[in-house]
Amino acid sequence: MGNKYTKRYTEEFKRDAIALADSSGKTVTAVAREPGISFESLHGWYRRVNRKHVARAMRERGVTRRRRCSLTRPVRRPNPPRT
Repeated sequence: MGNKYTKRYTEEFKRDAIALADSSGKTVTAVAREPGISFESLHGWYRRVNRKHVARAMRERGVTRRRRCSLTRPVRRPNPPRT
């Protein structure tokens, strides 16, 4: 059971918010602030949609699943040496 303060957004609302973030040239934070969406919600929707598009494009180009995972995984950089 969800929290009674949790807002539910329709898929159409989410698509419109993501499209606005793409087309407006504003930051995701600025776009989220206007209709009162939390930054975390809009950022999560945006990442989820982007991940699906990237995966589909790679599949269409014949990139294997293992290679897709290695390409989309964040790069770990070693910590700089302490002085």
